[in-house]
Amino acid sequence: MSSEKTVYVDASNQIAGRLASRVAKLILSGNRVVVVNAEKSLISGSRSSVLEQWRKRLELSSRVNPIYGPIHYRRPDNILKRIVRGMVPRKKPKGATAMKRLRVYIGVPAGVKVDKFTQFEDAAATRPTPVYVTMLDLSRSLGWSGQ
Repeated sequence: MSSEKTVYVDASNQIAGRLASRVAKLILSGNRVVVVNAEKSLISGSRSSVLEQWRKRLELSSRVNPIYGPIHYRRPDNILKRIVRGMVPRKKPKGATAMKRLRVYIGVPAGVKVDKFTQFEDAAATRPTPVYVTMLDLSRSLGWSGQ
């Protein structure tokens, strides 16, 4: 698979769902994708309803033992990776190998030396930024204490 191309994506001011669908298409077509600044991606909707929906998801658990799932991620990079995973046929071999081509980072790691990052026009936020909830705000409200 030496014909793989690595695509570097900057998630800053990108709507998470639209970004995830574009990333899912890229990894399914055989590209490696590195997403940076996951904490700066946006979720559309009113702040109170978005945070309430995510808090309700935390209440779902196994009656037997929490290790049986569902597992609720709180870090911005894991949340974004999980959103992408929902758009990939992960129970098929094609989807499982596609997810191995995806890397999501908080900030820009030291090893990534790229002149220009890709940003998707159709995933860009069109309204003013306060209308959206950043992934960092969501993670902090779910109990993540990093950065």
